[in-house]
Amino acid sequence: MSEKQEELLKLIQSFSNEEVVEIPNSTPFGVIIKNEVLLPVCDQLHKNPATYFDMLSCITGIDNGVEAETMEVIYHLYSIPFNQSLALKVILPRENPEVESVNSIWKTANWLEREVYDMFGITFENHPDLRRILLPADWKGFPLRKDYKHEEYYRGMKIEY
Repeated sequence: MSEKQEELLKLIQSFSNEEVVEIPNSTPFGVIIKNEVLLPVCDQLHKNPATYFDMLSCITGIDNGVEAETMEVIYHLYSIPFNQSLALKVILPRENPEVESVNSIWKTANWLEREVYDMFGITFENHPDLRRILLPADWKGFPLRKDYKHEEYYRGMKIEY
C-alpha cells in the first residue's frame, strides 16, 4: 500500500468510526465499509478538501450467490483535481439487500442506482425515483441474480434464448 493510500484509509476510518478493510489486489485502491456508514463516508470524501472525490464514475452490483447469501455494491469514485481513484465496497445480505442512496451527493447516482436495482433488485433507500430503467416495468425478476429463472413468455410472446 502506498503512503497516499494509507493516508486515505486512515481518513476513511476517521469518517466512519468503524474498521475499514482494504480490498486485496484492488485496482483502483479500494476499501470495504459497513452499510451504515456509507452515506456519511461518501459525504466526507466529496466535501473534504484533502480528498474531493467529485465524480461517481460507476456503481457495480455483484451477486455472490445463494450459498454465500451476500450481495455487494461497489462505488467507483474519482477525484479530478487529485487524479485519484477509489472503490468503496458495501456487503449486503442477499435476502433483503438495501443500501442508502448517494444521489444527494452525486447526481449521477440516480441512473446508476436504477441500473443496479433493475438488474439485481438491490434497493436504494431515499432514491428519488427508484424504478426499472433498462427493462419494462412489468418484467419479473432481476436478470443478473444467479438464481434468476428465465421466463418462457413475455406478454404472450415466446422468448428465444
